[in-house]
Amino acid sequence: FRSRDAMKDDLIALQAENSRLRSDLATQGYDRNRLEEYDGLTAAARDLGYDLVPARVVGLGPSQSFSSTVTIDAGSDAGIHPDLTVINNDGLVGRVLRVTRTTATVLLIVDSDSVVGGRVGESMEVGFLHGRGVLGEDGRLDLELVDQSAVPAKHDTVVTWGSEAGGPYVSGVPVGRVTSVYSSLRETSTRAVI
Repeated sequence: FRSRDAMKDDLIALQAENSRLRSDLATQGYDRNRLEEYDGLTAAARDLGYDLVPARVVGLGPSQSFSSTVTIDAGSDAGIHPDLTVINNDGLVGRVLRVTRTTATVLLIVDSDSVVGGRVGESMEVGFLHGRGVLGEDGRLDLELVDQSAVPAKHDTVVTWGSEAGGPYVSGVPVGRVTSVYSSLRETSTRAVI
């Protein structure tokens, strides 16, 4: 026979274990998502040939004259400095604007004041990507090619062309795909939506 106190202790222990298991189950999707992101970033680092510093977004909001910025939880202590390229496992996110010891402010490529040099498709035509200032699923970029006679094809992939010394954007980072192409007779130019 067991004492009533021993049974109470067992009940408390089992209730604590059930709570821990429920918590583990509730965060399983989050943990799986984080693991997929890290796997994607590891593959991106291998493909691009650069060292990556993992970070998470800890804040979202406007910063000075820019409207689309985020704050990440890595700063100068982790080797971050202004004008570094910021990516996720899908491709280009933005560039580092400012850094503290433990955080950095990142200008997102969708910001209306953001301009990124890009190369399109197999032709590798050069152009400039301008953000529209819209976040989320509706976030798009406008591509204006330097050679105005060139016309990108729908579904062409766009990658960064890179900057001198790799800052603020390293070359070859995926930015997106051409979703539509339109011409402006007034401006005699062709633009693409990315």
